[in-house]
Amino acid sequence: MRSKKMFGLSISLILINLASILERADENLLPAVYKEVSAAFNAGPTDLGYLTFLMNFLKSIASPLAGVLALQYDRPAVLAIGTVFWAVSTGAVGVSQYFGQVAFWRAVNGFGLAIVIPALQSFIADSYKDGTRGAGFGLLALIGSVGGIGGSVLATIVAGSDYYGFPGWRLAFIAVAFVTFGQQWRASSAFHLEGFMDSGTISNESFDNSSSAALNSFFAIGCAIGSFLGGIIADRLSRYYPDSARIMCAQFSAFMGIPFSWILLTAIPQSVEYWSAYAVTLFLMGITISWCATCANNPMFAEVVPPRHRTMIYAFDRAFEGSFGSLASPAVGMVTEKIYGYNAKTVDLAHGSVKGAYALSRGLLTMMIVPFGLCFMFYTPLYYLFKRDRDNARLASIKEQELI
Repeated sequence: MRSKKMFGLSISLILINLASILERADENLLPAVYKEVSAAFNAGPTDLGYLTFLMNFLKSIASPLAGVLALQYDRPAVLAIGTVFWAVSTGAVGVSQYFGQVAFWRAVNGFGLAIVIPALQSFIADSYKDGTRGAGFGLLALIGSVGGIGGSVLATIVAGSDYYGFPGWRLAFIAVAFVTFGQQWRASSAFHLEGFMDSGTISNESFDNSSSAALNSFFAIGCAIGSFLGGIIADRLSRYYPDSARIMCAQFSAFMGIPFSWILLTAIPQSVEYWSAYAVTLFLMGITISWCATCANNPMFAEVVPPRHRTMIYAFDRAFEGSFGSLASPAVGMVTEKIYGYNAKTVDLAHGSVKGAYALSRGLLTMMIVPFGLCFMFYTPLYYLFKRDRDNARLASIKEQELI
């Protein structure tokens, strides 16, 4: 059955991108209202960090479940299951009376997102042809970033006020939950019809909160644009170099992280007078280092994995990536303290500390250049392996169709 369209676009694709907006908005709700949540539950920074850790941890370890469910049920059912967990938990945070309840529902939220996100990625993989998947995944990332910014803005605007005696931050969670429920119902119907950058370094360089937030926004906007741009460039080049273009683009993106990390953390003087230099560097860095997922990883997974197993591979990719990504912050802290001598007790957080900023910047520089270099190296074997695996997958698909 042909899919329904709106303005020349598949309604299912439109709804999938709306789901991406809501997913990123949901992720950014809690960080935007940390102050209000802290006051409501008398929670400290460690407690608030625990909430984020719980969600990300569950989102990583539960991702393979999406692949298992996709083998047993059709994708709309998998999306519906995940969205119910996601929406209910988001609304429940808004009505929680105890910190323990918030922690529980954030864990459930991570579980729901773990099911939804791989299913969304597999749908994008199925909806675009081999030469256009980079743009498809890039558009998904770009539109999702709009949701992240929107979620933060929504929460920030309403958080400081009460509405008929109801705290604004609670209203933000409940509103997103209701919108998610509505979007999920429409998406299910349509289907059946057819890291990292740590702001602590910037803050320790004596930038105030608003200046630091603005710099992080420049980086986030750059990453959003870069994801889309990288996908398009890889699509175009893959027409001429189908066996190597995506790998070359990914290696370019990984390599660019090395000089930009050096410029950001070493070349630019650590002073508030150089805010503009930091802003330009972060924006350009975001544009160039954010290609890998959209130009190579996600499109190449779709070419070497049979369609019915795509949700599974995207789920395991998120679990693998999330597990290693969760080690980033502890690794930076360990290198900063053990090698570069950072001591939190001697750092003046109120006025900034040149020595503390130096130690943090060197710790970050080490833990950025080394992973970027390893990432560049790990793509190299794909020049040989990708063509072989892609050809094998195509041959297996042809044989399967002949049997049918």
